[in-house]
Amino acid sequence: MSVIKKVAVFGAAGNFGTPITAALVTAGFQVTIITRIESDSTFPDGIPVIRTEYTVEKLTTALTGQDAAVSVIGPGGLHVQVALIDAAEAAGIKRFIVDDFGWGPNFNSLPEFREIGTQRRAAYDHAKKLSQTNPNFTYTGVTIGNPIDWAIKRFPLMGFDVKQRSAVIYDDGTVEFTGTTLEGIAQAIVGVLKHPDETANRHVKARSIQVSQNKLLDALQRASGQSWEVKRGATSDLLESGREKHQSGVSGWVLELLVYQLFGPGGRCIVASKEDSDADLLEIKEESPDDIARKVLGSIAN
Repeated sequence: MSVIKKVAVFGAAGNFGTPITAALVTAGFQVTIITRIESDSTFPDGIPVIRTEYTVEKLTTALTGQDAAVSVIGPGGLHVQVALIDAAEAAGIKRFIVDDFGWGPNFNSLPEFREIGTQRRAAYDHAKKLSQTNPNFTYTGVTIGNPIDWAIKRFPLMGFDVKQRSAVIYDDGTVEFTGTTLEGIAQAIVGVLKHPDETANRHVKARSIQVSQNKLLDALQRASGQSWEVKRGATSDLLESGREKHQSGVSGWVLELLVYQLFGPGGRCIVASKEDSDADLLEIKEESPDDIARKVLGSIAN
C-alpha cells in the first residue's frame, strides 16, 4: 500500500477524537476535520474543517482526495457509520478506521450489551465485505480495552473518586484488566496509519497497562502523598442493580454492568498480554500504575 498522508477525522472534538486529531497533526499527517453542518463543536486553528450533510453522496464529495478516514463519532453516531464506510469506499479511501474503541469483536460481553454489540458489528462487517470486493479499500478496528486515565477521572463508580481521595474496592481488588490511556489510543491511530500493510483488514489490539484495583489504589496513594478513604463493594451488587435497571428501562445500567465486567469474577477484561498485543507495532509505550496515577491526578489539578 502507498504511504498515507491525508487523513479525514470524524468526531474530532470528542473525548477520543481530540487527542487523536492532535497526535495525527504532530505526526505530520495532513488532517481534515469533517463534521455535520449543524455541529457547534469548536476545532483547533489551522486544521481545515468541512461541514456537510451526512448522506453518502455529500460525504463522498467531502472525502474525495483523502487517503484515510478515522471515525471517532461516539456511541450516539454509530448508526451513520455504514454511510461513512460507503462514502469512503466510493471516494477511493485506502484505509477506514472503524469506530469501535472497545473490547473487540470477540469479547464475551453480558447479554444486555447484545444490541450495542450488534450495531458495532454491523459497521465492521460492512467494512470487511467492501474490502473483500475492492482490494484498494481496507479497514482497521482498534481494540483498546478500558480507556483507563480518562475513565478513572470521569466515572467514580469505577472505584476511584479522585477529587475526594476515596476509593471503593470491589470484591478483593485483585482482578486484573487491560487499559489504554488517551495518549495510547491516539498513538494507536498514528501507528495504524504508519503501518498500513501490517494493520490492514483486522482489529489491532492496543494496550498501555495491565493492572488491578489494588495496584491502582496503591499508586494513587503514593502519587497523592496521602492515605485514601477505602470502602468495600461487591461486583454482584453491580450486576443485580444493573440488570434491574435494564429491565425497568432506568438509566445507569450501562455503567454498572460495564464496571461489573471490568472487576467481576473471571478476569474477562484482558485484551491481550503485552507480547500478544500490537503495542510494539503501534509504538504504544507500556505504562506503570504510577504513570497512570500521575496522569489522573495531574489532569484533576489542571
